[in-house]
Amino acid sequence: MLRNLCPPRAFPVLLAFCMLLAACGQSNTGSNSSNSSGGSTPTPASVTLKVFAAASLKPSFTAIQTQYQQAHPNVKIVYNFAGSQALVQQITQGAPADIFASADQKNMKKVTDAGLANSPQTFADNTLAIIIPVANPSHITTLKDLANKGVKIDVAASTVPVGSYTLQVLDKLGKSSQYGPTYESSVKTNFVSQEDNDTAIVQKVQLGEADAGIVYATDVTAAAASKVKFISIPSTFNIIAQYPISVLKNSTNANDAQAFVQYILSSDGQTILAKYHFLSPTTSS
Repeated sequence: MLRNLCPPRAFPVLLAFCMLLAACGQSNTGSNSSNSSGGSTPTPASVTLKVFAAASLKPSFTAIQTQYQQAHPNVKIVYNFAGSQALVQQITQGAPADIFASADQKNMKKVTDAGLANSPQTFADNTLAIIIPVANPSHITTLKDLANKGVKIDVAASTVPVGSYTLQVLDKLGKSSQYGPTYESSVKTNFVSQEDNDTAIVQKVQLGEADAGIVYATDVTAAAASKVKFISIPSTFNIIAQYPISVLKNSTNANDAQAFVQYILSSDGQTILAKYHFLSPTTSS
């Protein structure tokens, strides 16, 4: 005759123990399921993009930086603003950078010819303008007044994009019957300084160290408007400055760099550039 190995008093304890084991098993299963299928998406790795950009892009690119970082909190944009020619020198000498945005095609070509950049794309156009101090001590009201004797004109060096564009404009003016053959040489005689970038020209005109300066139309920002006035240059004599941008081949964050370039080319990026008076690109190259 078989005996009952488990006394009746043990059944409630045993039952409770089994129920506890079952509950723990379900909890672990649910936890594993949550981790495999319902868990949160891992936070993207932090990325720092080093952008070398022409000095004339500082206000607009700073605004783009703010908008882009808000939409991409894992990305930090670090700028190096300077004359395009200076940036080219830094890049060709091995300075680490992810993106290059130039104020002209000539300096971008130096980088691509050196095999350091991918195919560039034009993202904005610009034109030139004349700025004068609000006080206007030389009473400059037209382009012809730039040729008056004793007028102090600040320009950029010919190696700087805006300086090269300035010489092109003066060449056009000098060849026109409206200004005459001596106009170009008379204006050049009035050059008192040749700067490394357009920002320096704006500063000197604001301080009254020059009677006029030849800069980009986009240099007449809200901050500068209270200290300088500008005289437009008719389109007949003006130039179209094309701004190309490219991801550099030594970028350690090529995908993120390309995403930032695409943002600048997008409608959102173009809207910001337009607020700072850049023109839509006439070509893509």
